[in-house]
Amino acid sequence: MAEAETSAVVPDDDDDEVEARLGINVEVVAVLGSADMKISQLLKMGRGAVVQLDRRVGDEIEVYANKQLIARGDVIVVQEKLGVSLSKIFKSNVTRESPD
Repeated sequence: MAEAETSAVVPDDDDDEVEARLGINVEVVAVLGSADMKISQLLKMGRGAVVQLDRRVGDEIEVYANKQLIARGDVIVVQEKLGVSLSKIFKSNVTRESPD
């Protein structure tokens, strides 16, 4: 009687790690612009005050994931909410810290 061959299916540890990481939440932040102001100016601001940012309408904005720059894109409106249409995606491991 011939012995039947058996092969155990061994899970690939790398695949398990990747699968586990896919479920991790990250904070995604889209930066419309920035402004430098003196504290005295901030204290004088009230409801309806306008803060002028360093960007123009149509300029690309940065998109960060966990404070690392991951993309640039254009602001769009999606069902009455703001969104970002990504035009450049950075896939390298080069760290680009957010401007906190």
